[in-house]
Amino acid sequence: MSTILGASEGSARKRVAVLGLGEAGSIYAADLAGRGAAVTATDPMAAATPPGVTRTGSIAGAVRGAGLVLSLVGGRAAEAALEEALPAMEPAAIFADLNTAGPADKQRFAQRAEQHGIGFVDVAILAPVPRARIATPLLISGAGSDALLPVLAGWGIPATSAGRDAGAAAGLKLLRSVFMKGLAATVLESVTAARAVGAEDWIIGQIASELGPSGPALVARILESTPVHAARREAEMSDVRSYLETLGASHPITDGTIQWLHSLVPGNAS
Repeated sequence: MSTILGASEGSARKRVAVLGLGEAGSIYAADLAGRGAAVTATDPMAAATPPGVTRTGSIAGAVRGAGLVLSLVGGRAAEAALEEALPAMEPAAIFADLNTAGPADKQRFAQRAEQHGIGFVDVAILAPVPRARIATPLLISGAGSDALLPVLAGWGIPATSAGRDAGAAAGLKLLRSVFMKGLAATVLESVTAARAVGAEDWIIGQIASELGPSGPALVARILESTPVHAARREAEMSDVRSYLETLGASHPITDGTIQWLHSLVPGNAS
């Protein structure tokens, strides 16, 4: 993929555009720049520009000349970002959508990219990015996945292919979220109740011991991050419910998790 390598096949500085400089986007932009990529980025809402990153005022300006575009704008803005990026992208470039969305959405995005001659990759991020930064494991699918895998490997980014069908990675991530977000709901509900009788530390110890060697760190992350990201996770679980309904699967745990996350969003508590 000469377009990913940059101006020439032998270029050592890969050219990447990052759309969205929120928590995850700013980490990917900074770490890729630190590993030798020439990174352009755009985000009208972000105040800071990561070190080594060239900031542009528009999506078109960011993607122009890039062989790889990473979209981290959030699920609700993903389609608009794609539509703005496609006309300005280089032929044979890759558009990697790292936003959480349903399989049907990712399939629709892939069709739009194909109409522009752009390889689309559905990317599922499988852990909180701040924990391992660019080494966070990814699951990818779509027509551009075979070309993207070696590029990611070259940066030390662990990625596994779920096939050439866009939406496959997204669907598997949503199924994983049933457990992960449901687990968070169970932990927080248990700890909150235990606090009322002065048994918070005891309950945390009991839960952590059941989760194995990484249990204490996992429980601490759940307790710290869940209230902060409740709104985003509520939206994700709504996507999960929609996906489960397409599968004809029951979803009482997901329903309860959505209701619980909704109650954690400021202004929604009863």
